Amino acid sequence: MPLEVIVVGAGIGGLCAAVALQQAGHSVKIFERSRFAAEVGAALLITPNGERVLSRLGFDFKRARADDMLSFEVLDGVTFKQLHRAELINAREEYGAPLYTVHRVDMHNELLHLTSTLDLRLSSKVAAADAEQGLIVLEDGTQHHADLIIGADGLHSVLRGVVLGDQDAAKSTPGQVQNFAGIHESLHTEGDDLKALMLAEFGHYHPSLVHIINMAPDVTVWPLSYHDPLPIWTRGKVALLGDAAHPMLPFGAQGANQAIEDAGALGALFSNGESVADVPSRLRLFEQVRRLRASRVQSLSRVRLGKEKEVEDRVRLYAEPPNSKVPTSFAERLSHDYKFDVYAVCKEALSKKD
Repeated sequence: MPLEVIVVGAGIGGLCAAVALQQAGHSVKIFERSRFAAEVGAALLITPNGERVLSRLGFDFKRARADDMLSFEVLDGVTFKQLHRAELINAREEYGAPLYTVHRVDMHNELLHLTSTLDLRLSSKVAAADAEQGLIVLEDGTQHHADLIIGADGLHSVLRGVVLGDQDAAKSTPGQVQNFAGIHESLHTEGDDLKALMLAEFGHYHPSLVHIINMAPDVTVWPLSYHDPLPIWTRGKVALLGDAAHPMLPFGAQGANQAIEDAGALGALFSNGESVADVPSRLRLFEQVRRLRASRVQSLSRVRLGKEKEVEDRVRLYAEPPNSKVPTSFAERLSHDYKFDVYAVCKEALSKKD
């Protein structure tokens, strides 16, 4: 019997998970809080580890107007001196798949095309959930049950709180703290002249970059968010993926690719006619396959390419097996990120379980 699956969130990770689980033979409903009225975003880099999954899902890179990425450089912003260069024309031979650049909106539209036969419910914000019962409750009070719930509801995830429980709550220290001031770095406040702030911050950069800032008709703030790796991703019938599980910074271009890997893993691990009774054990396997891998990438995302040594100790916390070597250079990071084949890893995990 196919499983009844609910995916909460229709971003890149949620839509990929929905397609993967439908292709695995399950019945999928997607609940998305927005109306998709004004989708925005910039270009995404789809690296070989993500491309493997998208190709298996039937993603049409041509229809999504994706371009092959043949090389990239890391430059010093002040001097424009080349710090690193990667030649990618032979990426398929070296990493097993090519690299593409694609606009986020075009990618999202292609994923919506792949999910056109699924039950997608917009303006459906989840207010609460019960992991053991397999239940979500919408803001209007309506309830929906499922055998499996995927929390792909982003950085401010409701499902993350359901999975982590008290581990995601603020800790109280009665009598120990009298005053707390939250101080964070920010380049702007409401109403500021953002272009002037950018020029003040980056005015000493290379003249070409300063010229680009001056030429910009408008400046938009795009917040970057990070969360330390989570101790668990699953509880009962609920699993987290994407930003709900591992929000990361853009250094390394792995945010979307890790969400895509999550989706590929779910499709692979739930592709053998699993029953409702199998869900908890399959979700434990999903966490086993994905959590340490994504936590390494998440920790690496704190530094730009070429600065891997700065986070070596942090990344080592998630080494597989423990104490094994972790990426400490530009080339090692590319190999670690790009060569990973989530389907091969899932196949091996299933064979060991059986």
